[in-house]
Amino acid sequence: MTAPLIPYIDIHALHIYGPGQLGPIGIGEISIKPFGTLVALGVYLGTELVRRQGERFKLDGKALSSFVLYILVGGFIGGHVLDTIFYHPDQLVKSPESLLLIWAGQSSFGGFTGAFLGLLYWRHKFKRSPLVYADVAASAFPMAWVFGRTGCSVAHDHPGMLSDAWFAVQYPGGGRFDMGLYEMILTIPLAATFLFLMRRPRPPGFFLGIMCIAYAPTRFALDFLRVQAGEYGKEADPRYGGLTPAQWGCLLLLAGGILLAYRAARAAEKGSEWLALAAPGFAEAQPPTAPG
Repeated sequence: MTAPLIPYIDIHALHIYGPGQLGPIGIGEISIKPFGTLVALGVYLGTELVRRQGERFKLDGKALSSFVLYILVGGFIGGHVLDTIFYHPDQLVKSPESLLLIWAGQSSFGGFTGAFLGLLYWRHKFKRSPLVYADVAASAFPMAWVFGRTGCSVAHDHPGMLSDAWFAVQYPGGGRFDMGLYEMILTIPLAATFLFLMRRPRPPGFFLGIMCIAYAPTRFALDFLRVQAGEYGKEADPRYGGLTPAQWGCLLLLAGGILLAYRAARAAEKGSEWLALAAPGFAEAQPPTAPG
């Protein structure tokens, strides 16, 4: 008979001040929480990787920085807004102002949607094609995602069904699947592969396509292991037509990934013509090939 082997790790917040009052304004407490710290670390490492890739392939630094800013802001806003609308509609009805509390909840596909809208706004404002910049950002995204999902795994905010499987987590009250932990583990090989592949330019859409194709079916399958409303009530992820909001998003993400991968493959078939678009100045920066 098997039993869960993964311990339930509970990392407490580091309290800096409180609970109490701080000056004339009431603040319950000031603390450093493991989830927020890991997410912030992931964002920092991801943006640093993007910056270095931009320098390596001689992309417009200002354009790349503004692109990252727009997708990050859009991602965090969209992550909260769509999380509230699709995962907590009852809260939205009771308190419409909850849409403004960006720190009070995030959903991954809401973040993806917000980042895409930020991309569209960046394209409209700067009148430039975003695909090259988006692909550079996508090449670094899995590394950042590993840290983000590590935060989810220590916060245990994506509980799954009760289980005695060896890979279940020893939750208080019984073994249970942990979606955040599984996503973190499954993203590590993708992050390592991207770190290897990003050492030279790839056709625009290459990393975006692979990332979407890899993530969509993985997330679609994992969401079937989430807790059901019969056990968790309103705390469980809602279902629409039998699927979670993320699973519906996976269908669109997979279709977009296939389209991007096809486009990148067609560009690769044309030889090195795409280099002028993917990495201006990269070819000139390479050492000359020795004759013979």
